[in-house]
Amino acid sequence: MAFAHLHLHTEYSLLDGACRISQLVERVKALGQSAAAITDHGVMYGVIDFYRACKAAGIKPVIGCEVYVAPRTRFDRVHELDKSARHLVLLCRNETGYRNLSYMVSKAFTEGFYIKPRVDMDLLREHSEGLIALSACLAGEIPRRLRNGDYGGAKAHALEMRELFGEDGYYLEIQDHGIAEQQTVNAGIMRLSRETGIPMAATNDCHYLTREDAAVQDVLMCVQMGKPVNDPNRMKFETEEFYVKSEEEMRALFPNCPEAIDNTQKIVELCNLDFEFGRYHLPLFKLPDGETDTDAYFERQCWQGFARRYPDAGEEYKSRLRMEMGVIRQMGFVDYFLIVSDFIGYAKDHDIPVGPGRGSGAGSMVAYCLRITDVDPIKYALIFERFLNPERITMPDIDIDFCVRRRSEVIDYVARKYGGDHVVQIVTFGTLQPRAAIKDVGRALSVPLAECNRIASMIPNNPQSHMTLDKALVLVKELADLYNGDEQAKNLVDMARRVEGMPRNASTHAAGVVITRRPVYEYVPLATNDGQPVTQYTMT
Repeated sequence: MAFAHLHLHTEYSLLDGACRISQLVERVKALGQSAAAITDHGVMYGVIDFYRACKAAGIKPVIGCEVYVAPRTRFDRVHELDKSARHLVLLCRNETGYRNLSYMVSKAFTEGFYIKPRVDMDLLREHSEGLIALSACLAGEIPRRLRNGDYGGAKAHALEMRELFGEDGYYLEIQDHGIAEQQTVNAGIMRLSRETGIPMAATNDCHYLTREDAAVQDVLMCVQMGKPVNDPNRMKFETEEFYVKSEEEMRALFPNCPEAIDNTQKIVELCNLDFEFGRYHLPLFKLPDGETDTDAYFERQCWQGFARRYPDAGEEYKSRLRMEMGVIRQMGFVDYFLIVSDFIGYAKDHDIPVGPGRGSGAGSMVAYCLRITDVDPIKYALIFERFLNPERITMPDIDIDFCVRRRSEVIDYVARKYGGDHVVQIVTFGTLQPRAAIKDVGRALSVPLAECNRIASMIPNNPQSHMTLDKALVLVKELADLYNGDEQAKNLVDMARRVEGMPRNASTHAAGVVITRRPVYEYVPLATNDGQPVTQYTMT
């Protein structure tokens, strides 16, 4: 038999999970485990990185999320009644499950956000297909009811969830992190399993890789809350057991429930989701009223533009335009050119400054005729094949510069034209850079601010050099001497090294906008930043 971790928080459970994905797959492999799940809190930010890292390491990735379930509905926002969401682990069996999870996680942000992104029972009822649910940690609905002495309510909820997710789609989670309350809950869960036949699954609520990493996760939580480690009133984990354990350790925790360990492997076998990369899912251009043929409209727009740009041109110029139009058609990019031409035309017609074009896109006569660029490729002997080449299928890369003050008007136009659920901006993550890591960790460790600033100022601040604390210790003698001669400075730098590079916060990419054929959440989950929807996956 085998065991797999199905309740696991990576660094994308921001400032809460301390499992770096790159190191996580190494840890799982070293433990002899062949699969692992990603279940970050309320988000799917790390799914693609996790999937790729697992595949590269020969580990089977199980894609999931530990969602927050609203106590009532996702639209209710009365603090006394709705502040405490319930946890629920959802894992994808297949692509249908992925689409359903992506949809629910998106709605949790765009409709259900209150303190945290929240789904509700209505969403779960409508979008349970293709998913496996686990009852989660002490913050799950069933553990909460058992802790409150409501066994009947816990049983009723468990039966409802089994009906929702199917006989093999709902599992009662048992955990043991050395917390007294878990013993009470586990006794109730075992009784529930006996009386209902709902199977159990043993999990460890992994927030860091090894027991020694507990301190790192503790510091991250202090950074998140803005509190020092020595604050007795802050939130902290009760034990140091929230790490990626071996199968032997897990079996030792549950000697009377070997089937709960074995069931993790059964769940892994039920989860078979593969992502397909490298295939384009291009949006469709919305034709003006009265137009029905995209190709014919494209050709007419090109020739009309040609007449404006080259009023006296001969056959050589016309031949170049025909060649380019043929390549664009052959490569399937007609809609792409029309969409770009349309929103650039909107900007120009509304006096929103647009750059003349740069990069290889300036080599296209079609782009010039469609007003996408204002550089004549013939005059400057620019080569179209540098831009598009049928022997090397890559997306057209048209660099477009809009006036930063009015750029949002162009995005609003595109959203109006294609629908707000088809047009979103892209997430980006602020990471703990060397200087920021020193200052954040210093605050958490109660190192005097002046000392934190002094140490941070020693670190070269050159973005082009990709500076790290390890590099700084080699390059800066003053820093190395302080590190080797001052215990407090050494502890600060060492802890900062352990959190350096982790994502600290999510924000919106300065320039990236996605337009999709189907609603965006059918491809990628959404979050919100400052109330505006963004993809949960980064540009790359």
